Amino acid sequence: MDFYSGTLEDVASMGKKVTMFFTFWGLNILRKHEKVSTQKGFMDKMFSMMMPRGSKRLKLSNMNMLGMGGKMIRKVMKDKNVSSLEDLISAAMCNGVEVVACQMSMDVMGLKQEELLDGVKIGGVGYYLGEAEDSNVNLFI
Repeated sequence: MDFYSGTLEDVASMGKKVTMFFTFWGLNILRKHEKVSTQKGFMDKMFSMMMPRGSKRLKLSNMNMLGMGGKMIRKVMKDKNVSSLEDLISAAMCNGVEVVACQMSMDVMGLKQEELLDGVKIGGVGYYLGEAEDSNVNLFI
């Protein structure tokens, strides 16, 4: 088990509430990899086209090198038996970690709930602050 998933799984398995709150560009991690047909206005469609769809299409900062950076880090993670980001998110959600997408950020970026992974909750900053106050672990992404 790797450090990151182990930490979230351990905290969740101890009955502690864990909340991960995704906002703006962090929402791209929660997008489904396949295209989802939705009714959108012109600007919302433009945003959707510009943003990566899912964690597999995220760029690795300025070290992207035409996609090679992402492939390299995935190979290194696999060679060192570190779970993929997709597996970590899935395992966290299966272990009770609450994954919340920021409603305001979704509205600004033109994202719809059906474009997000199944099981992702929608909430605002007020909801996140309430969860953060009552939880032992919260992550703002």
